[in-house]
Amino acid sequence: MGAVSPFRRDLVVVGASAGGVEALRTVVSALPPDFPAAVLVTMHLSAGTQSALAQILDRTGSLPARPARHGEPIEPGTVYVATPDRHLLTGDGVLVLTQGPTESGHRPAINATFRSAAVTHGPKVVGVVLSGVLDDGAAGLRAIVDRGGVAVVQDPADALYSGMPQSALASVDTEHVVRAGEIGALLDKLVRMPVEPAELPPPSDTLLLEDEIARDSVRAGAFPPSDQLAGSGYTCPDCQGALTEVDPAGQYRCRIGHAWSAEALLSAHDGEFRFALQKALRALDEKAGLARKLATQLSGRQAGGLSERYTASAREAAEAAETLRRFLVGQGEWAGDEATTP
Repeated sequence: MGAVSPFRRDLVVVGASAGGVEALRTVVSALPPDFPAAVLVTMHLSAGTQSALAQILDRTGSLPARPARHGEPIEPGTVYVATPDRHLLTGDGVLVLTQGPTESGHRPAINATFRSAAVTHGPKVVGVVLSGVLDDGAAGLRAIVDRGGVAVVQDPADALYSGMPQSALASVDTEHVVRAGEIGALLDKLVRMPVEPAELPPPSDTLLLEDEIARDSVRAGAFPPSDQLAGSGYTCPDCQGALTEVDPAGQYRCRIGHAWSAEALLSAHDGEFRFALQKALRALDEKAGLARKLATQLSGRQAGGLSERYTASAREAAEAAETLRRFLVGQGEWAGDEATTP
């Protein structure tokens, strides 16, 4: 039986978020016209918006860049950009766009793209994580490496927002930690280098299930309970359903299929906490104002001490509101990973 021939990596998947537009422009501008692999770019985008990212990248480098279209063949030397409110996945030689459940509040989600590439292309994938906050892309990059692919991470010191690169490096071991200006040349080298096939285990059941959920859209029972999976005791910020822990590293799914990393879940609950405090502050301010109005209306009347009671109530509410306001100001404005629409 003859030896199995070497192959080359033919798919590059890139994830970026906050601060990622400039990093993407830097990377794409360095790719040569004869780049022999396809490039899939996923960046967090708000639903219902128009994105100019594909046009920006098309003007930036020598490779054509365009918005991804469902069912389009994946061609080498082309940059495909995820569109708002659609996960960008890979199929049998074609692009697949879905409205699968959001992941850490995002659709498109970087993890969904990376997992899909790991399932369909295995060791032929190069995964790249660029600037962004929180940790989208870390679990997907681990799936790529587990399936024999290669991880490339922007040096956190070079990223405008270091959260995503740092989370990726905490999840995978890789020698390819470089500045954005060096990534293009590195990718060109990686996709031209012959790779000897290696025996790899099949994709795990968890990886296949999560990829299937991203493909099958939101449906009742998308993530059925299992005796092997532990209930987390947490609730999904998207639908308030119970979350199940699907990965000891801190990955959660609800019955609808919404996915959350531990870090993103913490950030979402932080936002809920601050929103609750802001509602409480509003209620205290309104209570103090109404109590002062009632006290003024009853002032000087024979009201059995009601005016004094309202005055005291207004003072207590105002003091509590001031304490809460000082706390919120001291915490500063919450800076979550807001969707970007370049």
